[in-house]
Amino acid sequence: MKILMLNGSPHENGCTYTALAIMSQIFELEGIDTEIFWVGNGQVGGCISCRQCAEIKECVFDDGVNEFRKKAAGADAFVFGTPVHYAAASGNITGFLDRLFYSDAAANSNANFRLKPAAVIASARRAGTTAALDQMMKYLAISEMPIITSSYWNMVHGQKPADVLQDEEGVFTMQNLAKNMSYFLKCIAAAGSAGITPPPKEQKIWTNFIRG
Repeated sequence: MKILMLNGSPHENGCTYTALAIMSQIFELEGIDTEIFWVGNGQVGGCISCRQCAEIKECVFDDGVNEFRKKAAGADAFVFGTPVHYAAASGNITGFLDRLFYSDAAANSNANFRLKPAAVIASARRAGTTAALDQMMKYLAISEMPIITSSYWNMVHGQKPADVLQDEEGVFTMQNLAKNMSYFLKCIAAAGSAGITPPPKEQKIWTNFIRG
């Protein structure tokens, strides 16, 4: 089993990474492989709704989004992490996830993400975490991904990595989140061994609010 983790911070080894690393330590103890993928600190453009992904089977902008999608095919679960910028997720991870999930839905019917457990985490100096978490979880909910939770909102606090490690409740929350995700992954594996198969993907019904 493998969990793919996304670090949406412009700082490769900052507070968001520290939270992901805390989880990664638990996954290792549970016998689960992890990989932390960094979005980088260059500009990540948002989706321009060109819809070429449906034809070329990937995002028209060939950058880390396409690389992550390829890795996602071999992952069993995901953790998406973001710092809090103005009470919201970072601009880079927002653009990244917009293009990631839209292109996979258009090109692949969300096959890389559907029914795979996922969690979102946020790091902040002080506030804005719950708003960022709400924003991030919407990507999972529309993609039919089981959302994994912990004993508190999935957040850590600190201005630098050393501060995060002193956030005892935050550290515990990340550790408990990793244990819960490990449990669900093992349950899914056991279900497969017992011959329990996931429901088939059905054709989605599209409507709008205008009736002629």
